[in-house]
Amino acid sequence: MIQRIQSVYLLVATILLGSVFAYPYAELLSADGQLFIFNFNGLSIENQNELYFLTIPPIILLVITTLISFVSIFLYKKRILQMRINSFNIILMIGYLGLNYYYIQNFSKQLDGIVSYQITAIFPFVAAVLTYLAIRAIGKDEALIRSMDRIR
Repeated sequence: MIQRIQSVYLLVATILLGSVFAYPYAELLSADGQLFIFNFNGLSIENQNELYFLTIPPIILLVITTLISFVSIFLYKKRILQMRINSFNIILMIGYLGLNYYYIQNFSKQLDGIVSYQITAIFPFVAAVLTYLAIRAIGKDEALIRSMDRIR
């Protein structure tokens, strides 16, 4: 049911996580003046299509969090399960942010360069906040349903 506010939160979180696939996460300017782009799949040199370094764990985490956000929209009949899955998804999103930060800092040290984060870097954090808001709204729905059951 897309008319519920938690479904809208989860849909926006899914769109934000999906947009990380399309846009660069950060740029690294090395000491010799070469520009590196950090995308969802790793580090690449600016005007070349080949990857300089492939990062598998962030790819896996990003795919999992995006799929969980999308699938949890359709679990509206199982509110408790939906809340648990979204709580787990928030942990995965924070892990994704930490892992990306680790990789970027590691590449920055190796290349002796300067890091410039893009707006895409905050998308997983915003998605985690939206998922938290969805969990709160699901909890309110569950409380409303339980109060209705007591009246009967």
